[in-house]
This record gives sequence, structure tokens and C-alpha cells, in this order.
Amino acid sequence: MAEDDTPHLTHVDAAGQAHMVDVGDKMFTRRIAVASGRVVMAPATLAALRDNALAKGDALAVARVAGIMAAKATPQIIPLCHQVPLTSVTVDFTLDNSQHAVTITATAQTLHQTGVEMEALAAVSAAALTIYDMAKAIDRAMVISDIRLERKSGGRSGDFIRPTEDASLSSTETPSDDTAKPYV
Repeated sequence: MAEDDTPHLTHVDAAGQAHMVDVGDKMFTRRIAVASGRVVMAPATLAALRDNALAKGDALAVARVAGIMAAKATPQIIPLCHQVPLTSVTVDFTLDNSQHAVTITATAQTLHQTGVEMEALAAVSAAALTIYDMAKAIDRAMVISDIRLERKSGGRSGDFIRPTEDASLSSTETPSDDTAKPYV
């Protein structure tokens, strides 16, 4: 927020030029961000994914590694992001048989001067793209959707929690029916 509490873009200077935010005066605090997204697919595709029956191999294992790698590489793909020393990145999957979808949840953590929202979002995006890539031979109609920040904590701007009516299942919630199963 600006000094007058009016929202403003932090990556644009007074002249409208893009710039990297100076975080040098910020305190080191524990910062955590959780993001999620979905890949919706045909029922047979979800079954092949669940049963590890794709020709390219274990898509969820590869997607987990891709998500972690993307979180670590965020400053290389998002121009104005800082190099953040990540202390932890997790990527988890929930298979939802009723909606023929995989929900991806990524959590990024650091003890640093700036947040890790972009790292969590990059992890979800890369995991979703990897699932698509590994299953596209049998289902090119898959849809990647709902990539969003669920919550973040730490730092001067405080905590953010997506309002419940708009939130998807987080990694700490239990599905309300038995059709959505976590993939470990």
C-alpha cells in the first residue's frame, strides 16, 4: 500500500517504468504461500493417470518434480522476481473422480525479505503443464484452470486467505465426499 493506503502497483515507478522492488529495508520473516490449480480431463485419462498407465510414465511423480524445479527457477521466468532462498517447496495432488480432475496444491516457504507467492504459483503452473504434456497423447482436450493464490503469510502486508466461497480444497482440508482422493 502507498503511504495514503491507496493500492498501487509496486513494480512500476512514478514514471510508469517497470522496476524491481527494493526489499533491502524489509525484515527477514518466515513467509509461506499456498497456491492451487486444476487439470480437468476425460474419465479414462484420470484413470490412466491414477493407475500410472501413461506411456510416458508416472505423470504425477514427474509433475511434482517439475513443480519444485519451477518454484526454484521463478526469477528466470518472471522478470521482476527476486532470487529467494526457498526453505521448502511441496507439490501435492488430489484426484477427483466425480469431476475427472486433478487438483494441484503447492506450498513454498522461505525466511527472507520478500514473499513466495510467485514461486507457489509457478510450481502449480509447471505441474499442470507437465500433467498435460504427459497425458496429451490420449487427451488433448484437457483444461488447465483455476490457478490461484489460496493463502500467504508473513511480511509487511500481512496474511491473505482466499474467501471460503471461492477457495478450492487446500492441502490441509479433507474432501467432503469419498470421490476426491489425495495422491501421495
